[in-house]
Amino acid sequence: MSLFEAAEKKSLDAAKPLAARMRPQNLDQFIGQQQFLGEGKLLRKLVDADRLGSVIFFGPPGTGKTTLARIVAGETKRRFAQLSAIMHGVKDLRQVLQKARDELASGGQGTLLFIDEIHRFNKAQQDALLADVEDGVVTLIGATTSNPFFAVNGALVSRSQVFQFEPLNEDDITTLLYRAINDAERGLGTQNIQIDDSAASHLAKICDGDARKALSVLETAVIAAKQPNEDAIRIDLDAMKMAIGRRAVQYDPTGDEHYDCASALIKSIRGSDPDAGLYWLARMLEGGEDIRFICRRLIILASEDIGNADPQALPLTVACSQACEQIGLPECQFTLSQTVAYLACAPKSNAATVAINSARKDVRDDRILPVPRHLRDSHFAAASELGHGDGYQYSHNEADGVSAQDYLGIEKEYYQPVDRGFETELRTRLISIRSKLKGEG
Repeated sequence: MSLFEAAEKKSLDAAKPLAARMRPQNLDQFIGQQQFLGEGKLLRKLVDADRLGSVIFFGPPGTGKTTLARIVAGETKRRFAQLSAIMHGVKDLRQVLQKARDELASGGQGTLLFIDEIHRFNKAQQDALLADVEDGVVTLIGATTSNPFFAVNGALVSRSQVFQFEPLNEDDITTLLYRAINDAERGLGTQNIQIDDSAASHLAKICDGDARKALSVLETAVIAAKQPNEDAIRIDLDAMKMAIGRRAVQYDPTGDEHYDCASALIKSIRGSDPDAGLYWLARMLEGGEDIRFICRRLIILASEDIGNADPQALPLTVACSQACEQIGLPECQFTLSQTVAYLACAPKSNAATVAINSARKDVRDDRILPVPRHLRDSHFAAASELGHGDGYQYSHNEADGVSAQDYLGIEKEYYQPVDRGFETELRTRLISIRSKLKGEG
């Protein structure tokens, strides 16, 4: 590299934001994702053995997907090529693949092709990769924030190893912050920065495991905290909060966050934890989730997971849905909060759910049962000639409202009330009813 090129590179690097300057250069500098990068873990083994096939990195922003792809290219001595599915099309892809093929044919380096947001390639674009991936012309690393098993072509996923990135924990973020503060070559080490532990801890907690966001906020805090005629730059908790500003909640109401938060909400209520249920409700509301979607999920839960253990759960939830339609946000959050708290604390039963699933399975898989003759419709002229309704016993003529007759044609019990809530009473009733229906009572 010439002196002019070196000076040019230094100027370009200086213009980069802190998060870009602090990108780790090798695996030892990389922080987080020890579930597949730790010693003895799969990706680490593949890189160390230089046996990396095509992989998909799946996870939230700021967790190191692009950075790790660059490091892997360096560690495996491959030429690094990068495309963005948002900015590039099939023509760009074919040019990169042809160059990779020519490089191999001439005895040059293999190519690691990194495609950011690969789920945004359409099926034809993804299919264009398959042959060269299979032939080893390129080692593909696709990055996506969406679940690849839903968003990426199944043929491509089946040829790739999927590694799921998790948000960095607070200790990892804190390590990155102090590394940036102390690094004089790439970071902020040439400045006399004094940061309170409480400020660093708050940023590590509030950045949602996103390293890029944490370093960007730190850079903003340093700029804002500079005082004229003072050498030291002091960042306390108040200064950090000011740099953070109003927090934007990461939430995609049409993507994985939508389904994951809905799943967490339902499972928390099913597990009778109102506090967790209210948190996930708040997360969905702050993220702009469709209120109708939340109400639909709660109505389903009222029957699926509570049922007759608390018969008031369903009408309460339907009333909640109607109220939300009438008043809208922000006021309907109170109705949703009341409903979520009630459903979480209600006794739980999936007896009705199990019963209908079992009955429908019998209808699908077993012989279709004919309607017993005495239960058939008898309201037409020729019904008596066909024997419809013969022998039917009107239940209201019985003192207890139960007539001992066969209503199915075979002996089968689908509904098994649990010993919780109102179903305890139903269970006692049903024992008596079934005994009479069988002619035992």
